[in-house]
Amino acid sequence: MRLTLRSRILMYLLVVSLSGVFITSFTIFFGVENQFADYLKRNREERIEAIKKEVLQQYDETGELTSEQLGNIMHEHAMTENLYYKLFGINGDLLIDTTSMQSMMSMMSGMKSSIDSSDYRSASYQLKKDNKLIGNLTVFYPEKLMGEDFIFLKSIKRNIILALLVIVVLSILFSLLFSNRFTLGFIKLKDAIIELRNHQWRTRVPIQELTDEMKPLGESFNQLAESLAKEESLRKQFTANFAHELRTPLATLRSHIEAFQDGIWVPDSKRLEQCHEELMRLVRLVNELETLIAAENPQIRLDKTKIEIENLLSSIKHQFSPLFMKKGVDLKIEYPAESLWFSGDRDKIIQILTNIVNNALQYTPQGKTVSIHLEVNHDQIVFIVKDEGEGISEKDLPFLFERFYRGDKSRDRKTGGVGIGLSIVKALVEAHQGDIKITSQLNVGTTVEVQFPIK
Repeated sequence: MRLTLRSRILMYLLVVSLSGVFITSFTIFFGVENQFADYLKRNREERIEAIKKEVLQQYDETGELTSEQLGNIMHEHAMTENLYYKLFGINGDLLIDTTSMQSMMSMMSGMKSSIDSSDYRSASYQLKKDNKLIGNLTVFYPEKLMGEDFIFLKSIKRNIILALLVIVVLSILFSLLFSNRFTLGFIKLKDAIIELRNHQWRTRVPIQELTDEMKPLGESFNQLAESLAKEESLRKQFTANFAHELRTPLATLRSHIEAFQDGIWVPDSKRLEQCHEELMRLVRLVNELETLIAAENPQIRLDKTKIEIENLLSSIKHQFSPLFMKKGVDLKIEYPAESLWFSGDRDKIIQILTNIVNNALQYTPQGKTVSIHLEVNHDQIVFIVKDEGEGISEKDLPFLFERFYRGDKSRDRKTGGVGIGLSIVKALVEAHQGDIKITSQLNVGTTVEVQFPIK
């Protein structure tokens, strides 16, 4: 069975956290026991050294190995430290014996071990003064912890185990919370993708509910969803516009042909000319579609040459001067002060500028002006076409380069446009690694900036 992402994250977190907890806990668990055993050993050795020192001091002062004070100390060690002594003289005679207290201490604690059992160890020490043997000291101590020492170590271990259990529970809880929090964004994104796949174009991912790492992905998804929603809207609009563009000439041709068939009209030259105009309208529509498809081809071939800008602008002026004069619109072209060259496909550059200038002419009323001038910015040359026409509303600006988009339907019918020209322009500009920007204000005019790399 394949694990879900949440299950995998939870499993990894638990393995890492619990491994660390158990390793640390067991290290502390056994380390405390060893450290405590070492502490008791050092403490025992210090007690034995104190007894040996007391015996030698007593011998220096009185010439005897025993004293009442020494006996009291040994009895105290027996009661509090579980240390039992046998002190022998030089002739092997037993001077002090506290091992008898062991049976009494065992009875008090409820234990049945004896000093001679395997539960106790013994160690013998020779007592010397000036390298002269003056006696022997035998010490008996328990092999394992007993009494208060055992209870103390047991409480420490119990606390460690309790802390371990608490940490394990917290690790599981936090792993569950973290895995849930971490995968929540993926789940929301997955659900949103499924909704988008089912054509629910208004689907959005709630960015504020995502982690900082997931927010860029959520924002990208929302931008994609918004773009698809716009594309869907434009697709529907394109279908409606395209159907309209086909319906009008086809309806006209149908009515004319049916009139000819029914004998209502005589196919004279005037009516045949009307049919031809409608047919050519369909031809132009198909040609523009073919041009757009060719321009948007990522493998479009450009026949690049060095283009002299003054000569290019002169060609534009020669082409459009009669049309501007006929409409009564002034065309102003500002030529560069010095000779400027850039690399590009001359035919396609002329197609770009022709389309832009023709749009400016169509939407600029009589008595107004269309101007063309240049700017050179670092490694780019910018053609700026500015008109004093009707302008474009702000809500229409983002969609100007979409296929068949129409802001003002009646205006497009009046001018004969089908909404493909600027799409072709944008595709050709991008094929030259350039850029195009349009700014406009209603009843003021429109400015189009076309940038091309100089090299």
